[in-house]
Amino acid sequence: MPLPLYLFLVAAGGLGGFLSGMLGIGGGIIMFPLLLYIPTLFGLPPLGVKGITGLTMTQGFFATLTATFFYKKERLISRDLVLTLGLALFCSSLAGSLFSKKMGDGPLLVIYGTLALFASVMMLIPRNYSNDDLSSEQVKFNMPLAVICGAVTGFLLGMIGQAGAFIIIPIMLYFLKIPLRVALGSMLTIGLISATAGMIGKIATGQVRFDMAAALLSGAIPMAYAGGAVGRKTHTRFLKWLLAALISASAIKIWSSILF
Repeated sequence: MPLPLYLFLVAAGGLGGFLSGMLGIGGGIIMFPLLLYIPTLFGLPPLGVKGITGLTMTQGFFATLTATFFYKKERLISRDLVLTLGLALFCSSLAGSLFSKKMGDGPLLVIYGTLALFASVMMLIPRNYSNDDLSSEQVKFNMPLAVICGAVTGFLLGMIGQAGAFIIIPIMLYFLKIPLRVALGSMLTIGLISATAGMIGKIATGQVRFDMAAALLSGAIPMAYAGGAVGRKTHTRFLKWLLAALISASAIKIWSSILF
């Protein structure tokens, strides 16, 4: 692997890892367009959609694993939410990642763009911030609805190689009415479950370049914990709008490449 590409992947992994810790995301919503569009701007070889989905799934797994330790210590992970939504995501994501081997880059890109667009629209809906600092023990939600949401979205997320925070967090906020900090912390653990299934499928079907994945992880792992510390001290209103901006920007870029 050329040195410029290695350095780019380390830097990209660091950015994704920091956002994983700060916003409770696996970083895929940033990593996917970053790896898809930026390398060619610097004269680096294109990575290809399938290769990128394998890399983002691997990066998401290790970045969320690191950040999860921070949120667990802060008592911001709901065990019930993880067991219901997380297990539904695991099973359906594994099926989706295996099925994706049969799909071309174009359909995968359309699925990714559709999910990102839906998520960005949800994140722009006004919400009440008064309960966002509740601990995980104080959170109640509709468990059957959580299972349904996990099963439907998990299959699509497995196909595009995403742990799915960019769509699951809006679902938790607006469908399940989870406080934002608990949503972020729980999403890390849920994303870890989903990413495990997806990563298994991607590796089993030969869609992961291990040398590139190692470069991503060397930047992602140390920055994930730092992002968690910054996010804990940041007002939830800012975190929500930052997440909305990132999701919306990604959706716009992906659809512009599809349509034009």
